[in-house]
Amino acid sequence: MLAKIKPVIDCDIHPAVPGTSALIPFMDEYWQEQFRNREIDGLELASYPPNSPLACRPDWRTPGEKPGLSLERCREDALDTFTVEFAICNPLYGGQVAMSDLMAAALCTATNKWMAQEWLDREPRLRASIVVPTQNPELAVEEIERCASDHRFVQVLLLAGNELTLGKNRYWPIYKAAQRHGLPIGIHAGSMYRYPTTSCGWPSTFTQDYAHGTQLFSAQLQSLIMEGVFGKFPDLTFVMIESGVGWVPSYLWRVTKTWRGIRGEVPWVKRSPSAEVRDRVRFTIQPFDGPTNAEDVERLVNQLGSEDMLLFSSDYPHWQFDGDSPMPQGIPARLHEKITRENPLKTYTRLKG
Repeated sequence: MLAKIKPVIDCDIHPAVPGTSALIPFMDEYWQEQFRNREIDGLELASYPPNSPLACRPDWRTPGEKPGLSLERCREDALDTFTVEFAICNPLYGGQVAMSDLMAAALCTATNKWMAQEWLDREPRLRASIVVPTQNPELAVEEIERCASDHRFVQVLLLAGNELTLGKNRYWPIYKAAQRHGLPIGIHAGSMYRYPTTSCGWPSTFTQDYAHGTQLFSAQLQSLIMEGVFGKFPDLTFVMIESGVGWVPSYLWRVTKTWRGIRGEVPWVKRSPSAEVRDRVRFTIQPFDGPTNAEDVERLVNQLGSEDMLLFSSDYPHWQFDGDSPMPQGIPARLHEKITRENPLKTYTRLKG
């Protein structure tokens, strides 16, 4: 008899907003008029180059269509194929990068309303992140409060490349609201492009920009630790989405070593940074930037120092793996249940009921 396939929790998929015109009906009258009068209601504000090979696997791509548009294709290619119980939608669109904080708030609210109506209402296996305008934390908190009563929203979504490092107390009202509602903070790969993605200027190619994302995540993690966010918000979990995991062990070693030497500068950091990260930070497994050899992957997991840190994700429809299993080659079989169900359920408590 064949063993029954256990359902999984996919912590990162990407439904695509068709375009700004699809969001107009979800805006108030003022912003509908503003977008139409300025003739910007037809803008394309997608964050991922649609024609980049990474934007969509060839067998998931519909010619002439933006990747991730079709709920039917998502069901067929991801939800059914991967035996998904829940999948968390992380829509990446222009509201998070707009220069006007008021316009950003209008776009983020419209995106969340669109997501609820066009995807969550039509597919019971889907959950979503709350997209918020970090350009104005007060407006971001208003959007969290508006969405929080809908328990299909299970996370607050920020970008790794923000206007400021995320440990700054400017953003603490967002963390306070998220903690109050039991919502993790998801920090997703991507940038507002207020600054170069490298520490020494702008890259020349998308390949460079993509690879430098690790610098953004390490800088944000360092900021959260050293500016006291973990101590200030003891019940808040952070999820690094599409950050990779291969860089984490060496990062933890270095940041902990440095803290031991100069921790008098940050007396509010009471615990070892490595202990804080292991307890409070989670990492999605796609894209997996580790080795494929089982022995080396086991060594990487041991160096992480915790089996609770990894969360299953497919990153659908982005092209991060081939075949029918998003589980990276070499991940020990004993960890599959933890990564696909136990760790996500502990992280996203709203999935339990």
